[in-house]
Amino acid sequence: MQLSVLKCKLHRACVTHAELDYEGSCAIDRDLMERAGILPYEQIQIYNITNGERFTTYAIVAEAGSRIISINGAAAHKAAPGDRIIICAYAGLDEREMANFKPSLVYLNEHNHITRTGEQIPTQVA
Repeated sequence: MQLSVLKCKLHRACVTHAELDYEGSCAIDRDLMERAGILPYEQIQIYNITNGERFTTYAIVAEAGSRIISINGAAAHKAAPGDRIIICAYAGLDEREMANFKPSLVYLNEHNHITRTGEQIPTQVA
């Protein structure tokens, strides 16, 4: 059985640009992509914490060290500069691969600087 699991995420990234006339996609600082494990042209899901929008696009590279998170093309209607978002990529794994799998979790502040990283999300309690 193939399972779709969270491969990696950039948590609470801050949108720096929304470029309606750009070809499409989401441009992400190369350093942030590498730290999370997001590949160029990889499909990503974006969850907008600010307005509740959820959409699918693909990642493209923005200049390393720029801290750019740019929502481009039609998706620019779904996010604005200053919005906080979660960028996720998923992978297909079988049950055997799941035994040793750990996602790459990268947490960002409002300036898209990494505040911490992790490999598991704590158990939610009541």
